[in-house]
Amino acid sequence: MNNLDAEKAELEHLDSEGGQVIENYDLIMNIPVMMSIEVGKTKISIKDLLGLNQGSIVELDRLAGEPMDVLVNGTLVAHGEVVVVNEKFGIRLTDIISQQERLEKTQA
Repeated sequence: MNNLDAEKAELEHLDSEGGQVIENYDLIMNIPVMMSIEVGKTKISIKDLLGLNQGSIVELDRLAGEPMDVLVNGTLVAHGEVVVVNEKFGIRLTDIISQQERLEKTQA
């Protein structure tokens, strides 16, 4: 074994869940992210997909009135309900997914 000079390494601050703690939030506030609202999903064969026409109805896996999924960069962060604001659709958040729940879903 070589006898090398060693110095103490500076480690980043970590929170109790092992995530990095951001001390200056101003650094990330203007980073754009993609937010999308998911009404529902379905599996469909290519044959059926190619057979869709204007006016076709595709059944989704959600019931009418069920909350929509709010995703940020593809990650579920909240649930909400559709509202109309100044003749435009919007979403009212009804439930925020906790950071712990999001971590558990990514590890499953």
